Amino acid sequence: MTQPHYKLMTLSVEGIRLTTYNHKHKIISLPRGYINSMNDQVVFWAPDDSGLEVLKNAMPEGMGIDWIDSSGSLEVSSEALKNTKAVILGGAVRFDVQLAAKCPELRLIQSTSAGTNQLDKTALGELGIKVSNNGGGNAVAVAEHTIALMVGVYRKLQLQFKSVQDGKWMSDIRDTWVSQAHELTGKTVGIVGVGRIGSRVAKRLQGWECELIYHDIVDPRAELIDELEMKKVGFDELLRESDIVTLHVPLNRKTTGMISDREFDLMKPTAILINACRGPVIDEKAFIRAIKEEKIMAAGVDVLEVEPTPEDNPLIEMDNVLITPHLAAFTQEAFEKSRAFAAYNATKVANGGEAESVVLPDD
Repeated sequence: MTQPHYKLMTLSVEGIRLTTYNHKHKIISLPRGYINSMNDQVVFWAPDDSGLEVLKNAMPEGMGIDWIDSSGSLEVSSEALKNTKAVILGGAVRFDVQLAAKCPELRLIQSTSAGTNQLDKTALGELGIKVSNNGGGNAVAVAEHTIALMVGVYRKLQLQFKSVQDGKWMSDIRDTWVSQAHELTGKTVGIVGVGRIGSRVAKRLQGWECELIYHDIVDPRAELIDELEMKKVGFDELLRESDIVTLHVPLNRKTTGMISDREFDLMKPTAILINACRGPVIDEKAFIRAIKEEKIMAAGVDVLEVEPTPEDNPLIEMDNVLITPHLAAFTQEAFEKSRAFAAYNATKVANGGEAESVVLPDD
């Protein structure tokens, strides 16, 4: 028998140095609806197998990974998953509790994203199943995108791009928008949530010579706060004092609609709002009112309440709102780190270890 060929690869994920092996897997024919290999302890749960090869390359020696069609029936899926210990999600797909209850060996649902709000973590936890996010694999990409939104909003980059593409060069941008054109340097930036992404935003803003204040319900490490030279303030004070408010919180019951009419009323009329976490963190109707009534100056968002957003969403037509289509994590490096961590964590659990980067149920 021909021995499998192994190619040594080394990946670095959030300070963890992972040595993995790229090896070929024998795929056998099974009923339509899923692909299986000789090892079904870790599976890739997705509507198609387009991300399977990348995950295979990240799996350590001796550990296979199967693709299971997430659109399959409960009966087919539960049979395919009967020996599975860890599931890696292909994007923001759901994994229903009804199915999880029929998976006696399942111990981990692993996301390749930072967000896990589509999963019922409380009910899964009652079944002994933990949920993990991507371990900060996309934190750098989202932090960079956040700062790009800040600069883009201040310089009206979306209007500049469109004006040039339309053959109008600078058009009337200089005259119309000069009052909103600002430098980032010297601004007070209020960071709501200083976890993996928020802390990286803060670190990068040090180079822009900004004054940093923050609010978080969890106290970060004291040495991190000292290193980043941030001042902790109450949420209302942050809203009142910030030239830029940037949101970096998970979506849960406490954070849904955390920015609404009351919060907009507290913000400076010259303030800008940045959101690269989850759309429902902002009450979108209140957001539209705040822009129309000039409660704040402008905004830059990568996320909205409904995605794709309806074509008639008023925010799309507002020249002082910069919108990107939920692609803040859109980098090769983020994809690689997120998938490498997913493979590492799923393999660890399949081998009897404890999961890392576990997301607790909403309070």
